[in-house]
Amino acid sequence: MDLLVVGRFGTTSGLSAVSTGSQVLNLVTFVITQLAMGVTVLIARYMGEKRPQLIGGLIGSAAIVFAMIAAVLFVVMICFARPIAVLMQAPAEAVDLTAVYVRICGAGIFFIVAYNMLSAIFRGLGDSRSPLIFVAVACVINIAGDLILVAGLHMDAAGAAIATVAAQAVSVVLAFFMLLKKKLDFKLTLKDFRLNSQCARALKIGLPLALQECPTQISFLALCAFINRLGLEASSGYGVACKIVNFAMLIPSSLMQSMASFVSQNVGAGNEKRAKKAMFTGIGIGLVIGCIVFVFIMFKGYLLTGIFTTDAAVVQKGYDYLRGFALESIVTAILFSMVGYFNGHDKTVWVMVQGLVQTLLVRLPLAYYMSIQPDASLTKIGFAAPVATIFGIVLNVVFYIYCNKKEAKA
Repeated sequence: MDLLVVGRFGTTSGLSAVSTGSQVLNLVTFVITQLAMGVTVLIARYMGEKRPQLIGGLIGSAAIVFAMIAAVLFVVMICFARPIAVLMQAPAEAVDLTAVYVRICGAGIFFIVAYNMLSAIFRGLGDSRSPLIFVAVACVINIAGDLILVAGLHMDAAGAAIATVAAQAVSVVLAFFMLLKKKLDFKLTLKDFRLNSQCARALKIGLPLALQECPTQISFLALCAFINRLGLEASSGYGVACKIVNFAMLIPSSLMQSMASFVSQNVGAGNEKRAKKAMFTGIGIGLVIGCIVFVFIMFKGYLLTGIFTTDAAVVQKGYDYLRGFALESIVTAILFSMVGYFNGHDKTVWVMVQGLVQTLLVRLPLAYYMSIQPDASLTKIGFAAPVATIFGIVLNVVFYIYCNKKEAKA
């Protein structure tokens, strides 16, 4: 909604600022989400093992850790907003607006971190419905805020950032009260809010995922910087395409997160066969939806980019990127389900390794190479993503076969 409303009622500079600034916010959000995966997996494991009494200490210690992380992010995003915008090579016309967007989101980072932690807790408990409610409420508030602040008061990128933070704040309050009202199999007391062994175990699972996600998201920031050098229209078009990409990735991402919780519960209960069946079921569901998304993006992608802006050049640039990216909607269904399966088995170090290999050896070098060509196009740059994912699938299939042979020998 931020990009849509700014694209319709703001400026092209504002559109570029939201595009670049949201890439920075994505880095923070996705890394926090992966770190919180340790909490999700452990809660699910304790539920499967019938040891819910350990969950209170886990949640309490995790809250301390995430509060410390939020404090660091608050300082960095507030104090270094402009250097971040410059580092991202935001077009000169959009540097100031990008800095404002990053600074406002940094001011509300406590809400963003808290929301992701609370969602991780609910998913670990096997409740994915409550996070859906939080998101629905946040979306309504964000839409209203965008229309009032951007369309009504013409606050451009700043208005979009304020609406985003306000929506997250309300969703955190709602999530907290729903957690208090939920009938839980464990007790959460003030004594639980301290660093303990549960915290260390959660970090052992989540930290490799966060370390893998960090360079992955940095590679997307680098990609954004590569494209920003191609001009304001390319920057805005890429931003529009990224929002559509986020929609395309919703299903595989959701499958990955739910897979980790579901597999972890079954591993805890000693039902490995059901865990493997879940992975193949997830791949099947993802492939069906991915193929539909692929066809629509390839042949009607310009209709999607046209939703966000009336600027014909930006619409075309966005569509150019989507044509290169389109195959990713299919291959990611396979990769993310496999990653969720390995996360559920606590094999997060492997997930980190394969992610780093994809990012550092394939996606980033290929995208950079494509961006410096005399005939550089967003289509060729976008194709780096599915190439890296296919490489990742090969790595994970080999590792899956290796794990099965090792399990058979045991």
